[in-house]
Amino acid sequence: MTGGAGFIGSELVRQLADHDARVAVIDNLVNGKRENLGGLTGDRVTLLERDVRDVSAYASLLREADLVYHLACLGVRHSVHSPVENHEVNATATLRLLEASRAAGVPKFVYVSSSEVYGTARWAPMSEDHPTFPCTVYGGSKLAGEAYTRAFHRTYGYPTVVVRPFNTYGPRSHHEGDSGEVIPKFLLRCLAGKPMVIFGDGTQTRDFTYVSDSARGIILAGTSPAAIGRTINLGSGHEVTINDLARAVAQIAGRPDAAVVHDDPRPGDVLRLCADTSQARTLLDYDVRVPLAEGLAQLLAWYRAEGTPPEQLLQNEVVRNWDVKPVVAR
Repeated sequence: MTGGAGFIGSELVRQLADHDARVAVIDNLVNGKRENLGGLTGDRVTLLERDVRDVSAYASLLREADLVYHLACLGVRHSVHSPVENHEVNATATLRLLEASRAAGVPKFVYVSSSEVYGTARWAPMSEDHPTFPCTVYGGSKLAGEAYTRAFHRTYGYPTVVVRPFNTYGPRSHHEGDSGEVIPKFLLRCLAGKPMVIFGDGTQTRDFTYVSDSARGIILAGTSPAAIGRTINLGSGHEVTINDLARAVAQIAGRPDAAVVHDDPRPGDVLRLCADTSQARTLLDYDVRVPLAEGLAQLLAWYRAEGTPPEQLLQNEVVRNWDVKPVVAR
């Protein structure tokens, strides 16, 4: 698995390990963290600190693999300040990994894409045949990775699957740097008595899915024969405005009067997302088991169990996180 020390990847590793799978994780730890795999590494889970672009550094592992889950990527806000590196990691490395996986005889390849490939919804809910007009280089690079993955299936008959998770949240999600996402940032700022920052007017919508549901859907895509050659949405099928999200976070945090401030819109921000998950239900028997309110409460409980004060966690937050200095991947 590439990107297995990251947010979604580490949950995917946990679920695979719970099913007695042996998992080799490739991650350069630019966004991922060793501690995300705490309690997992050993006989069943191994971590190799390598850059996904350097396929030769881990190609020997591919010859032993039954399946590749490819999650390694650099994110939306990173693409604003470092578009070429974003493309190299998200698109070019995907092509190289596909080539190496096929050459090594890996039986199946699952590419984890993103709802960002759609851009702003022209209609909702958005089925997989909704037009793809990405708003950022990240969205474009993920769409390129999708195209390469589908092309390997169509040209070579290589068993591949593309999954498009919508906005995922939960334990080990990013609040810091250019990977910081809205729910952990809202929750930690609310707990710390700081205003939640909304970019734009807050009427933009997202389809939020708890990380355990997203990871389970990715596993189902990798284990279902019906998924081969398909592109499949993974989401809740419900959209929520960012204004309503702020109110929900404040309620869960016990701070219903928490302050909210509005800032300028983010560059390339998608205005509306809402998944049509009928194909996932039909092909994968996929369902969402954690509704938003319950997921927010579980994330709050996780932060409290971790024991680090929110004020301390926020020391590494960057509010306008598309303006951060580029991080050179190792």
